[in-house]
Amino acid sequence: MRKKIFSGVQPTGNLHLGNYLGAIKNFVKLNNEDQNECVFCVVDLHAITVAQDPKKLKENIYETVATFIASGINPEKSIIFNQSKVSAHSETAWILSCVARMGWLNRMTQFKEKAGKDKEKASIGLYSYPVLMAADILLYDTTHVPVGDDQKQHLELCRDIAQKFNNDFNVGDFFKLPEPLIQKEFSRIMSLRDGTKKMSKSESSDLSRINLTDDKDQIVNKIKKAKTDPLPMPSSLEDLNNRPEAKNLIGIYSSLNDFTLEKTVKEFSEKNFSDFKKILSDVCVEKIEPISNKIKKLLNEKNYIDKILSEGSKKAEDIASKKIKNIKEIVGF
Repeated sequence: MRKKIFSGVQPTGNLHLGNYLGAIKNFVKLNNEDQNECVFCVVDLHAITVAQDPKKLKENIYETVATFIASGINPEKSIIFNQSKVSAHSETAWILSCVARMGWLNRMTQFKEKAGKDKEKASIGLYSYPVLMAADILLYDTTHVPVGDDQKQHLELCRDIAQKFNNDFNVGDFFKLPEPLIQKEFSRIMSLRDGTKKMSKSESSDLSRINLTDDKDQIVNKIKKAKTDPLPMPSSLEDLNNRPEAKNLIGIYSSLNDFTLEKTVKEFSEKNFSDFKKILSDVCVEKIEPISNKIKKLLNEKNYIDKILSEGSKKAEDIASKKIKNIKEIVGF
């Protein structure tokens, strides 16, 4: 059975190791499997739910596409485009916002987290962007969506919206109900300075993350300075429960090598962190430095990136325009 896969990445700049291991590495794997039809979208409409510097946003779009290609996504095999180039996304989002219910959106925990205490000052876009996310997915008859823990709720909302549209207009399974694709044996990547916080570009210290544009010396230095605890390397999985920094570094090593946590724990049981960090640094450099070098090269070839986005947008438009035409007919336009 062929899988139709859709995934989007916000062009927020400074993509890091957490983004790579949490999403992009999996995108490459999905892209390489013959039974998959993949659409990878740079979701620039989602990005403006919070204030953006227009010049910086444009640069971030280029950097995101460059990261896709440098990591191994083949634009000949998959569709790569930026969301704002295909107007059907915005049109479908409006129609679906008239189907979605306020109560459903009020339950979205990500809005509460991003808006914080002063949610009255948050943009309407930040509140309603899960509806746009549903439009993104449903336009392409998507069967599967790669998701992390923080996006499962949004995919459930997408399914609810699709089901309600199908029922309201008595159109059978016009909108497919997409299934989640969840990575197996994946460790959530945390800050190198605090193992209880997710690795993030917004953290003030650059030492908290390995950026995908870091060079060899930067990677080695960040691993060397990564926070650990005074104990030797853990000897069992249970030993990881109260040792967040150790768990994070072991998770990074395991994810980069496609090892289970159990295998890594067994390999380094009772050894010194300094020895483990040296080996982890070598693995990070081996995996990340080629990506970093290629990103920098591609950012000097923006005409090539423009060509990929132009061709990808045409392919996406061809699919989405047919779907929005049918949606409009169904609702009576």
